[in-house]
Amino acid sequence: MKILTFGMNKRERYLVGFACIFILAAAGYNFGISPLLEQQKVLERQLSAKKNALETLSRLSEEYNQILRESDSLTSMYAKRDPGFTLFAFLETIAVKAGLNNHIDYMKPSSVIDKVSKAPLSVVEMKLKRIKLSQLVSYLYLVELSEHIVFIKRLSITSDGKDQHTISATLQVETYV
Repeated sequence: MKILTFGMNKRERYLVGFACIFILAAAGYNFGISPLLEQQKVLERQLSAKKNALETLSRLSEEYNQILRESDSLTSMYAKRDPGFTLFAFLETIAVKAGLNNHIDYMKPSSVIDKVSKAPLSVVEMKLKRIKLSQLVSYLYLVELSEHIVFIKRLSITSDGKDQHTISATLQVETYV
């Protein structure tokens, strides 16, 4: 069989043949290989994003489990409290242990609802007058390290104008009911 040569010599036919092969190779690359390479890059990016999401999800799962364990721990600590526990009585008892019972100016009990957890809180605001800093520190130590899960939310310390060696402290203490 004779291919149409249109009067071309041998060198021109090779040149046209190479040009056809080049055009076919370029078209094959543009329409066959290039889309596959792009799809592979897209899949690699998606895989990387999914791996990052999985790692984040795993980390968040661990944090959630840790919070659950702490919550269970706090729940068991709340359950260990005496059934008749009141924050007011607890703070008075601690004041007696710290030797501050004669320095209590006032104690104002109240209750509020926590904005985040919607749980009821028992709150006591108390003022201690004419105390030494060391007495306040020992009182705060007894309050914070008790097994009753009591938190000091606010503390205000002022120097007592009458005596330079004493201070007055107003603190707000709270706990979950």
